[in-house]
Parts: sequence; C-alpha cells; structure tokens
Amino acid sequence: MVDVPTLHTDLFLAGAWTGGGAGTFTTLNPATGEPLAEIASASEADVDTAVKVAGAALRGAWAAVPPSQKGLLLSKLADLVERDADILATLESLDMGVPVGLAGTLFVPNLVGSLRYYAGWADKVNGEVVTNDGYFGAPTHAYTRREPIGVIAAIVPWNAPLMILGWKLAPALATGNTVIVKPAEDASLSILHLATLIEEAGFPAGTVQVLPGLGPVTGEALALHPGVRKVSFTGSTEVGRRILRNSAVNFKRTTLELGGKSPQIIFDDADLTSAIRGAAMGIFFNQGEVCAAGTRIFAHRKVYDAVLGGLKGAAEAQVVGDPFDAATTMGPLVNAKQREKVLGYVEQGRAQGATLVTGGSAPDGSGFFVTPTVFAGTNDLTIAREEIFGPVGTVIPFDQDAEAIALANDNDYGLAATVWTTDLGRAHTVSAALEAGAVGVNGWSPLAPQLPWGGLKASGVGRELGYEGILANTEAKTVTIVL
Repeated sequence: MVDVPTLHTDLFLAGAWTGGGAGTFTTLNPATGEPLAEIASASEADVDTAVKVAGAALRGAWAAVPPSQKGLLLSKLADLVERDADILATLESLDMGVPVGLAGTLFVPNLVGSLRYYAGWADKVNGEVVTNDGYFGAPTHAYTRREPIGVIAAIVPWNAPLMILGWKLAPALATGNTVIVKPAEDASLSILHLATLIEEAGFPAGTVQVLPGLGPVTGEALALHPGVRKVSFTGSTEVGRRILRNSAVNFKRTTLELGGKSPQIIFDDADLTSAIRGAAMGIFFNQGEVCAAGTRIFAHRKVYDAVLGGLKGAAEAQVVGDPFDAATTMGPLVNAKQREKVLGYVEQGRAQGATLVTGGSAPDGSGFFVTPTVFAGTNDLTIAREEIFGPVGTVIPFDQDAEAIALANDNDYGLAATVWTTDLGRAHTVSAALEAGAVGVNGWSPLAPQLPWGGLKASGVGRELGYEGILANTEAKTVTIVL
C-alpha cells in the first residue's frame, strides 16, 4: 500500500476546503469493516452556495479561458493524475474494496484517457453552416453554435468513482461547463484527492467543486436546484427515476447511466477458452459491482456443460481477500448492506429451484466478502432478471440463435451485451438484434473514451464518451441572418 500524504475529508467549495453544513458521515474500510474516515457532509445551503459560485465562474473566469487553454488545463490535470496514480489507486481500493492492481491498471488510466481525449476536443467544438430556403424570398446566412449547457451536477457511484467521474467531468469541462461533483457516500476519498489536483492544475475557482454528502440531502438538493442545468448520474435505476422526477420540476437535462443485467451469449462455434475466460470476467470483475456485469450467460446446449464447468473452475480459482495483497483477484463488496443483498439473492435462487454450482457464502472473518457464485438455471428466475451487483452469475441453455436473442432481450435492462462467436455474419446479425446500448463481440464490455456508452430501457437515457459526450454537454443554438 502506498502512503497517502494527506487524507482530504472536507468539501471543496468555491476554491477552498471547508467543513460541511450537514456535519459528517463515516466511511468504512470494506476489507475490515472498520471506520476509515469522517467526511464532511454538504447541506442544502452548501449546494446553493456551490451553484452560485459555479454560475459566476461559468459566465466569468472559466468563460474567459480560451478553448485551447481549457484543453491544456485538462492535459495538465491528466499529468497530475498520472503523477499521483498510486495514491489515487490506493484510496480507491481502501474506500470501495477493489484490488489495488485493478484500480491502478484500469480505473486510473481510464480517467487519464478521458481527460486527454477531451482535452483534444476543447478547441474543436464547432457548429455548422446550414443551407436553407431563405426567409420570405430573402436569402439568409444560417449557422449553428454549440454552447455549454451551464452548471452541471455530476453524481458519481461508488463502484468505479474516478473512472466514471472522468466520463462526466472531462467532456463537461472541454465544452465550457462548470461542474459540481457529488461523490458516493461509500467512496469519496479518491475524488477528494482529485480535487486537490484540479486546484493544483490551476482551474479557476468554482469551475469544479466537490460536495460529498448524503444522497437524500446533497444529491436531492442538486437535482432540485433551479441553477443546475443538467444532472449526470450513474447508479441504480431506482435512484435514477427519482432524479429524473426531480429534474423535471425545472426541465433539467439529464444523462442517466443506470442498472444492468447484461447477457453473454456463447454460441457453439465460439472459442470456448476465450469465451469462458471472458464470461468469468464479466461476472467476477470488480467483485461483480459493475452496471454492465455479464451475469446472464446463455450457452448453446452443445457447449452448455463445458461452459458451466469452466465457469465453476473460474469461480473457484478466484483469490478472495485483502485488496492490497498481490495475489488477490477479488476484494470485498462495498458495505455490509450490499453483502446482505447479494446473499439474499443467493437464497432466492436456491428457493426458486436454481442449482448452486459453486460459491454462495460469506467467508469467515472480518470484511464484506462473498464467494464467487455460479448457478445453473432459467431466464425466469429472480437471479436472472434483477441486478444483483455482486459476483453471482446464472448459466442458461439455448438451442437456436433466435431463442438466444429472445432470451437476452427478455429483460427490463438494456445496458450492454456480449456475443461469443467465430462467425462474422452471426456476430453482426445478433449484435443488431440485441436491445443494448453497447455490444461486445468476443470481448466483455470493451471501454474506451472514444466509444459512446449508455443504455436502453431501465438502463437509462443519454450517452457519455465519444463525440456523443460533446453533444450531451452542449446546446445547439441556431442563428439566422436575413441578407
């Protein structure tokens, strides 16, 4: 574990560090269950102050920064994140339980990649000249401008805080918005350290503010505040619905990346070694605490037994333990409530007749651990329909391509899907038929700053990343000059 020089636990408000008007809350170390830190909690009054400061920066100091300089500031922040990569990975691991190696090799580099990608966009956010039929016989010169939306609230989940914040923060800043970040109660520390780097990089005060706090207080105040023009939220479908209702009061724009129950379809022509390894990654990666977790595994009946046996072996090969032990491949769940939720789903699976192939228990000792779990079952089981957000997968047989597609689409969620096949035609045909915002072929959940990300149905509305991230953080203004 890398030593963390200073643990920041205050609000980063108006360019300064200050206590919260709602007191403090305790965050726990999920590997031990012991208190980790007392963190300042933002009140409704703190939110109001932050919105006013962000609005002033939007029209003032941040607006005055030329586009190319905005890009340079994002690049400088990326440099600082790389410098403090070990510290950030350590904080992420301490706070939410991910193995520190995973935080260091994926979550922090993904944040850097998002910052650098959108740094390149900062001086390329252009409108276009629009040919039209004129105005009552007079010719016109018409064009569009892409302008910042305004003050944006970025509400970040606890399962990959830095990575997902990067998806929201980088395009919002590149397009000239100001941002108020609300971290999750269970994982605020890495984002608070990032705030020190934002300060060090030289962003004008008020451009980015970080307000840790409780969802029903801080999050709700941001969603309801009339000065916030957009809410970008990643988290549960239940909370997303509440944010959408609250945002409707004053017609805020929203981007909502919500839950998932992603299918993985393994056809009989798939490279089984790769498919089993990838399917296991989709179930157990980050303790299964992933919106895109591929926990419904549809295996062609010809390869069903091989897939089931392979996933059993993959589950039993996981090393569950201390996130800072180099041998560990799976850490604890984020808190006791999440552990009990996951174990509750395991019991539901058993009660409804699913066959428990392996796992399904909480190891003895401290911390919020659950053993990697594989069921054999059917698509109508609760464990195959609802998001568990833990290391639990269900393997389901199918016989025909059309049956696999129908089973995969028979769910309320539509975030992601994976297709395992060596038939190129089948890959394209099945990908087109799946109801999902992103489909990976022969690879589970490929992510890159250049690729749009978001879901359908109960998995949310809107997109992040790629050029879609530019569109999602700007408004189109039409200007028509009658000549």
